[in-house]
Amino acid sequence: MDPESVLATHDPRGVATLTLNRPEVHNAFDEGLIAALTERLAALGANPAVRVVLLRAAGRSFSAGADLNWMRRAAAYGDAENIADAERLGALLHTLASLPQPTVAVVQGAAIGGGAGLVAACDIVIAAERARFAFSEVRLGLIPAVISPVVVASIGACAARRYFLTAERFDARAARDIGLVHEVVTEEALDETLERTLVLLLANAPRAMAEAKTLVADVAGRPFDQTLLADVARRIAARRASPEGREGLAAFLEKRPPRWPEST
Repeated sequence: MDPESVLATHDPRGVATLTLNRPEVHNAFDEGLIAALTERLAALGANPAVRVVLLRAAGRSFSAGADLNWMRRAAAYGDAENIADAERLGALLHTLASLPQPTVAVVQGAAIGGGAGLVAACDIVIAAERARFAFSEVRLGLIPAVISPVVVASIGACAARRYFLTAERFDARAARDIGLVHEVVTEEALDETLERTLVLLLANAPRAMAEAKTLVADVAGRPFDQTLLADVARRIAARRASPEGREGLAAFLEKRPPRWPEST
């Protein structure tokens, strides 16, 4: 693991920022970065003091995907080594996608291949106008297999068929049109836009947001039948009876800001 490849900071509000820190290679992945990012994300996910997790990158690029030297090493791997290598990247994406806290990606530059996969695994994505994206694996004779679960969940099968097959680069507005990005702003407005998003997130009940994330994952693609109806009814009943639910309703009725319990 290379701890310097991912920098971690925390602010007093409970906002944790992880910054990809290999600008000299456009924040490309290698074994060290994957291990460091996975470890830091897992630690943040288990920390109840962390309210929001930001993913950023140093330099001009967000992430160029796989590091060339890592790819050269992988080319000599046998089947078992290749599978283990892919599973480590998959574990990183799964850890990020399943984090209980809201995750926000701030994309200031190019996000290619696995870099775009990181973006797709986040809940909210704010991109600069100059950001560019691509799923370029087929150009190298590969496929975007490991990132496909989070990418297809983000942009849908229709857009995935196009961009997985063409390997073309597309801009931030096209990324917004297909659902990979939520907001596109000038580079100068990234921090201001991020702060507005943080204000919204930090006003909400932490456990309710975690359960809302799980709700989206569990409901997506399911038919609205009696089984699903019973499931969602049970969830809202549990939320209404929870300390957060009771405090939220009391605060609303009393016209005051909520005081969220530390643990629910």
